[in-house]
Order: sequence, then structure tokens, then C-alpha cells
Amino acid sequence: MIFRKYPRLLRGLSLTAAALLTGCQGGILDPKGQVGADEKSLIITATVLMLLVVVPVILMTLAFAWKYRASNENATYTPKWSHSNKIEAVVWIIPIIIVSCLAVITWNSTHKLDPYRPLDSDKKPINIQVVALDWKWLFIYPDLNIATVNEIAFPANTPVNFKITSDAAMNSFFIPQLGGQIYAMAGMQTKLHLIANEPGSFDGMSSNYSGGGFTGMKFKAIATATPAEFDAWVKKAREGKTLDAGAYQQLLKRSENNPVQYYASVTPSLFYGVLNKYVASHQTAMESGLGSVQLASLAKSLCITPPVAKE
Repeated sequence: MIFRKYPRLLRGLSLTAAALLTGCQGGILDPKGQVGADEKSLIITATVLMLLVVVPVILMTLAFAWKYRASNENATYTPKWSHSNKIEAVVWIIPIIIVSCLAVITWNSTHKLDPYRPLDSDKKPINIQVVALDWKWLFIYPDLNIATVNEIAFPANTPVNFKITSDAAMNSFFIPQLGGQIYAMAGMQTKLHLIANEPGSFDGMSSNYSGGGFTGMKFKAIATATPAEFDAWVKKAREGKTLDAGAYQQLLKRSENNPVQYYASVTPSLFYGVLNKYVASHQTAMESGLGSVQLASLAKSLCITPPVAKE
């Protein structure tokens, strides 16, 4: 056996395989939620279908190069050959079949995995409003009137509905193990629906570069085993301070590797006030439950003078 003769080769391959498998832990190939599992399946299916073309082409390239090498005098030499119905059929029919399969899969998965599509569940979802800041994440629980920085929690097997915006440069909200990735943009609201199929603590991040403190713009998404554990987490959050306009202005200042913070109460419709800082819309006023004048006043109280760049 070749591995008995070269034991170092065996050890090297084993270490390489272990390193590759370890790299899957905590990422999109180690899903802990239904959306993440469906996305993993889609990635694998699309990769296999594309390899049906790539692998044969690579093998045939090597085979042809060997067969028709200059030193092989037994290779058939047909300089006037120009057409083959069999080859034409293979190079057209097989790609058409593969592209057709990919088109059907893409169409179905695009609708099934639409981030704006609510998840089917008999449990009441947890609503979380997300604001991307420099360089931290603000999470508001409008139904519980609490807020946190760089940490969220929700019961396992319970849908989580995210509404996402930004009060800084464009970012991208991403919890790899739960699936989905969607942009956070100032003056705009995006949505994302996720669920955790088991308890655990999952890494969240911004997957869009947004400046010097980008590498520390991470958070924890905690899926509790029971609703009682989630209630205990909410109770801990209620021990924090109040997130009013003044506290928000302090939070808006740039900071790197920001620690977890809890806020026991939040100014009503703070999320929509952030939205209205950049664009006033009737829809925003309707969703916030405030009148246009009230919302404009809230938005004005949240505005601060942008920092002046040092020369």
C-alpha cells in the first residue's frame, strides 16, 4: 500500500481533511436552522450539477493531451475531420439538461427562500428591529420594549422576524448558521425571517466592509432551549438603562469591539425615527403608529452633526 510506504503522506492528508472539516463548523455548511439547511442543500445541489460538466471536461482534456501527444505515433491523424453528430449532440443536449435543472431549482428556491417570506409556524414569532451602526449592532424588541447591543436571544423553534436598517455606512446582516444575508441601508428597511432548530449560541456578523472597525462588528444570536430561559434573558435586559434620544446619540458615536449592552426601555418607534432621518414616507408613519408630525419630531431629535474628518 502506498500509505504504508509513505506514512507522512497519510498523516498529511488526514490533517488536511480535519482542517477542511473544522472550517465547516460554525459556518453555512453547519446549519442550525431550517433556512440555513435549505440553503446548504441548494449550494450542494448546484455544485454537483455544475461538476457534471466541469469534471468530465477536465478528465477529457487530460486524456486527449495524453492520447494525442507528439510521441504517440499510433494516434489517429485526421486533419480534414470537421464534424460529428454524436459530439454535437453531447455538447448541446447535456448542457441544456443541466441548465434546465438549474433553472427549475433556482426558480423554486428563490421563492421558497425569499428573505421577505414569513416562515410557517404555529408559534408566535419574535419581532426584532435591527439598526447597523459604526461599528456595532443595535437590536430593538418592539413588543417587549427592550433593546440590546451586539446580542440577541429568542427561543429555539420559534420564528424570528427581523426589520433591518442602518444609521451608518451600508452593512450586511448575516447569521451564517441560521441562513440568509441581507443588506442594511440608511433610509431603507429590509426584512429577514429566520428560525433556529436547536438551542445554541451562533455568531452573527456584518459581511459588508464598512470601515476601520468592521472586523469587530460581531454579535451573538442565542437560541434558548425553553421560553423560560428566554424570559430570564429578557429579565436581565430589563436591568439596563433607558434608550432615549440622548442615549441613542451617545450610541451613535463610532466605537470598535463594542461590549454587549442592555436597555430596559426604548423610546417608542425609535426604529422608525432612524428611518425617517433620511427619508420621510407615509408608509413609515403608518408602520410606526405615529403621525407624520410626531415621527418627524422624533427623527429630528435623533439627528446629530456628522463628525468632521481630521486633516
